Amino acid sequence: MSIVITGKVWKFGDHINTDYMHPSFGREEPWETRKKYILHIHKGFTEGCQPGDVIVAGKNFGCGSSREGAPANLKQLGIGCVVAESFGRIFFRNCIAVALPVMACNGVSEFFAEGDQMQLDFENALVKNLTTGKELKGPTLSPDLINIVKSGGILELLKRESHLTA
Repeated sequence: MSIVITGKVWKFGDHINTDYMHPSFGREEPWETRKKYILHIHKGFTEGCQPGDVIVAGKNFGCGSSREGAPANLKQLGIGCVVAESFGRIFFRNCIAVALPVMACNGVSEFFAEGDQMQLDFENALVKNLTTGKELKGPTLSPDLINIVKSGGILELLKRESHLTA
């Protein structure tokens, strides 16, 4: 089974901190209230984001504290994938752990406009701008990382593997 994500692009700039994805204020709020705070720095995102939409960002997306709730919130919001120039190391790892497809790709932030349609072939690291018809190729991830995402995250993979060895 190949992972291919298609969705509307929401654009973000450089150095988007995990605090914007999982702000300390509102953490105790119910989901319907809390989701309004996710990436609230982008006017219209919290109101307009739909399941399957994708994020395109600049450098160092997910920098800052190692808030596991940051990628979990994006996943619960329905974000299909995040493609950025580069990622904060811990954020990238946490995305893989919760099975949120992420890919670093040079030039991607200039490749898309807000509202364009993107298609990501995650396993082949191929990004298509369906609006312009152009393609970019990023570096492929290791088979182990792809397997974690395909399995539904690290916990699901470990559960499945523990049943095989029991």
